Amino acid sequence: MPALPLFIMDPLWDQFEALIPPIVDHHPLGCHRPRVADRVIFDKLIQVLVLGAAYEKISDSTCSATTIRRRRDEWIAAGIFENLEQICLEAYDRIEGLDLENLCVDGCIVKAPCGGEIAGKSPVDRGKQGTKRSVLTDGNGIPIGCVAAPANRNDSPLLQPTLEKLSRFGFHLPDHITVHLDAGYDSAKTRGLLTELGCDWQISTKGEPLQTGARWVVERTNAWHTRGFKKLLICTERRACVNDAFIALANSVIIIRRLIRQAWVTHRWDNRPDRKP
Repeated sequence: MPALPLFIMDPLWDQFEALIPPIVDHHPLGCHRPRVADRVIFDKLIQVLVLGAAYEKISDSTCSATTIRRRRDEWIAAGIFENLEQICLEAYDRIEGLDLENLCVDGCIVKAPCGGEIAGKSPVDRGKQGTKRSVLTDGNGIPIGCVAAPANRNDSPLLQPTLEKLSRFGFHLPDHITVHLDAGYDSAKTRGLLTELGCDWQISTKGEPLQTGARWVVERTNAWHTRGFKKLLICTERRACVNDAFIALANSVIIIRRLIRQAWVTHRWDNRPDRKP
C-alpha cells in the first residue's frame, strides 16, 4: 500500500519531476552503472516522511540508502523542495484563495534524539534533545512557512523570522493583516515588532483562562505535521537543510490534500476521487 493516496502522489510527482534539472554525464567513458530512476527515490523519500522509517530500513534491490541520501542532497541543493512548496501555495491561492488578512503563528516542540544543528534541551521533555518549529499559517490553516530552531528557544524571538516567510509572496499582500498569537507572545517586544511591521494583532493574555480566538487553525496544522508525518514527529536529521526540505515536502502534501478536498465539490477532473477525501 502506498504511503500516500495516488490522487495526492500523482500530481505531487508530476510537479516534482518537472523541477528536477537535467543530468549531465561527466563520466569519461560513459560506462558507469545505470542511474536509479528519480521516481523510485521520490517514493522512498515519501515513505521516510510519512512512516518515519530509517533509510536503511526502506532500501532494497531498487536503490541503496546511500543513493537515497545522495539524490536527496542533490535535490536540496537545487532548491526543488522549496520551489515545490511555493508552486503548491500559488496553485492554492489561484484556485481557492489564501486568507492572508489573518495570519496565525505558533511553536511546536518535538523530539530530536540524534541532536544536530537545530537541537537543544527541551523544556517540556526533562531537558532531552528537542527541536522547535515556528509555523506560520493563513486564516484557514494552510502552512505558509516554518522556522526550525533548538527547543530551548523562546517563541517570541522566532516571530520575526517566521513572519519574514511572507516575502515569498512579494508585494501581493493585503493592506491590513491581523496576526493571531497565543499567550507565549504576550509581551511589549512582540507588540512593538507587529507595530513596526504595520500589522494588527490578537494575542491571548497571560495568567487568564485559555482564549482560543482564531488561532486554533495553526494548532490543527501542527497536528497535521506530527500525526501525519512521523519524520516530523521525531526529528532524526542532524542537518537543518534536510529538516527544512522534509517540512517543505510535508507542507506541499498538506496543501494539495486541502486543495483537493475543497475543490472536490466545485471542480471536475479526470482522476477526481470517487468520494470527498
